[in-house]
Amino acid sequence: MNASYSPHHNSIVRSSNGCWTCRLRRKKCDENYPVCDTCAALYITCHYDQDKPEWMDGGARQEEMVERLKREVKENAPRRIWGRATHIPDGDHLKINQDIHNGRIQPCPEISAVQPQRGADCTAITKAARGSIPFGRSDTILLTFYLERLLPFLFPFYRPSHLEGGRAWVLEMMISSPVVRQATLCQSSYFFSLSGGVDQRDAIWDTVLQQTRDAFEVLRQSLQVMADSDIAAHLHGAVRVMSSIMQVQRFEIAVLSFDNCRAHLSAALALFGQLMDSAGATEQAEPASSYNTVVSRLGPPSWILPAQSVQVPSAEQAAFRFSSALLIFDDIIASTILQEKPRLHEYHDSLLGNADNADPPINLAATVGCQNWVLLQIGKIAALDAWKQDRKREGDLNIIELAQRATAIKYLLESHSKQLETNSIIIPEESISLLNVLTSDFSQQSTLANQSILVTHAWAHAALIYLLVVVNGWQPASVEIRYHVSEIIELLTHKISPSALLRTMVWPFCVAGCLAEQAQEVCFRGMVEALQPPSVFGTVRKALEIMENVWRSRYTGDVTNRDLASCFRSQGDLVLLV
Repeated sequence: MNASYSPHHNSIVRSSNGCWTCRLRRKKCDENYPVCDTCAALYITCHYDQDKPEWMDGGARQEEMVERLKREVKENAPRRIWGRATHIPDGDHLKINQDIHNGRIQPCPEISAVQPQRGADCTAITKAARGSIPFGRSDTILLTFYLERLLPFLFPFYRPSHLEGGRAWVLEMMISSPVVRQATLCQSSYFFSLSGGVDQRDAIWDTVLQQTRDAFEVLRQSLQVMADSDIAAHLHGAVRVMSSIMQVQRFEIAVLSFDNCRAHLSAALALFGQLMDSAGATEQAEPASSYNTVVSRLGPPSWILPAQSVQVPSAEQAAFRFSSALLIFDDIIASTILQEKPRLHEYHDSLLGNADNADPPINLAATVGCQNWVLLQIGKIAALDAWKQDRKREGDLNIIELAQRATAIKYLLESHSKQLETNSIIIPEESISLLNVLTSDFSQQSTLANQSILVTHAWAHAALIYLLVVVNGWQPASVEIRYHVSEIIELLTHKISPSALLRTMVWPFCVAGCLAEQAQEVCFRGMVEALQPPSVFGTVRKALEIMENVWRSRYTGDVTNRDLASCFRSQGDLVLLV
């Protein structure tokens, strides 16, 4: 055993007042609370209790903690390398975001040679730069791995009909767009390396980092090209850039690198806003109308030969729908952490609601598994929380108004939940076709639909917990909160299957865990430990770190002013739990 980790040397510690992690490792601690810089730099758990932990016993339990920390240090080595390799200086963030917000878009120097009807390919890099990006056999293998393995794992509920083109748009975008290709290769290289084992992963990590640097470079070039022009002339290129930003965002979250989250999210939100504005709708027009106009302009769709009887969306149309769903989802989750109204809040009712009983333009359940109505209300709760914080700062919080607004949200959540319990799963007849029968997952179609309902229930219970905390404060012992926490545990441990679907429910999982009773802590730890290998379920483990921090301070600190946002931010400015 490494002597610096040995529990038998705990009488000689480098820090007498620092975190217990540094004391155990005999390292100097800067005593930053709640996470010291030493632990943060290594991406390991920072144990910062006032009282001596029970595992610090100089015996077997301390030995076990030593081994656990050693594993954390080893497993997180790639994340440390990644953080150094991909950190974007604040100045670059500012410049990119200002360029996008100011609408500085210039004509793209090249036109797509693959499908001229798409207009300018303003993901544009120069032809010389395009030719400098290799597309060899290894890229082909990695892109196939992404389509066949990684995409279904990351988005298990995203299964577009084959009659709508399925996931073919992803392949088309990867082939025709360098910016999308590089963003995809980042993720694929990382997860492919994990599937090869530790030795292979370490050996090819430099390649993964190079793929990442290439992705950042192509994104930078694309954003630099987009200046001094109207985005309406380059819709297709803007959609590819937005899609790529969302891909890079998902990859950085996968490796638990959250430093660039706010910058990526802001850039994608700004592009989406410009795309919506490009529709040229009047102020009275519904956002759904602008959204559908953008989708239409990203066409035309293709007719499939020989009979030309099947029309499928263009790659950019499908990419815009998919990326828009992810963006709205990420924006809502970010707003619960930042205590801000969602940036796209003004679009929510029109894009996510069921106006006139018509299907909404964006279907979140088909992308992330949770039905629109829950996330719509979570967005409203975040807006209510932001309003409450603003009124408290001004000293004029109206408790009656707060209660009235909260009551309306609670009613909608509870009524929809009851309705969901009574609805049975019916697969539309038109969706049962020969193409479905020929696929191996046809028999799983109704199973996935049932799982989506259960996932939606988990989100609804978490939303009600969130609402109760916003209105009543931190009261984990309340009957209502105990009920919703217990329901989420029941759903996650006995009803939702497979357990890997927990990766799609990190936010409700973390909300329930933060308000859990002490006796329930073992349930949450057990759910995380069951997900192997740990490197594939990083966000779930990050959620557990947030919970552990809350549990350690269960009876200490300023509990009266505690809320979910402060719990989330204990691990960083914007730890995006998606």
